[in-house]
Amino acid sequence: MSQWIPLTTTAGPVRAWQALPEGTPRAGLVVIQEIFGANAHIRLVAEQYAAEGYAVLAPSFFDLVASEAERELDYDATGVTRGKALVDALGLERAVAVVAAAAAQLARYGKVGSVGYCWGGSVALLAAQQLGLPSASYYGARNVPLLDAPFKAPAIFHFGDQDSSIPPAAVAAHREKQPTMPVYVYPAGHAFNREVGNHYHAPSAALARERTLAFFSENLR
Repeated sequence: MSQWIPLTTTAGPVRAWQALPEGTPRAGLVVIQEIFGANAHIRLVAEQYAAEGYAVLAPSFFDLVASEAERELDYDATGVTRGKALVDALGLERAVAVVAAAAAQLARYGKVGSVGYCWGGSVALLAAQQLGLPSASYYGARNVPLLDAPFKAPAIFHFGDQDSSIPPAAVAAHREKQPTMPVYVYPAGHAFNREVGNHYHAPSAALARERTLAFFSENLR
């Protein structure tokens, strides 16, 4: 069963897309959006994890900073520009507060982790550091300045070797600064997991998903 539900956070009220599995959930998972909002793709990602047995919430972070018309953006130059402006207006502190509220609601199902994409990949990193949520970070372009802080929970990182927004030196910084955290690189560009548009690379998405599911099986049991 999937639906929008209200979520009360210290940063203000937001909606969250709730996707629940059949039967008893194995754990909880917060899915963290890209800069385009909690759109159809992110909701599909939530439902895919629910199909693996997780109780999932995908918060609509833009509810805090955008009109209803701007909470889901197109994958074009205008959408990219506006999405970057909205995440900057939101800020990472409020983003982490939203994740914390979602995780608290999911705690009834047991342990809770997070998975984030693009901007959400960097928020997922912070969720591991600040909230103690085992987290999977996909192509977080804002990760490097955050890597020196201690982690309260493990994380796993996924990058594409053709991602112009994340150069090899940035990927290497993850291995240097956090040598115990798995870092995987795929023959793909940015947003290779997104099943919409030209960036999708099915083999890389499938392998990263396999590794992410294994990571959660190990750390959310």
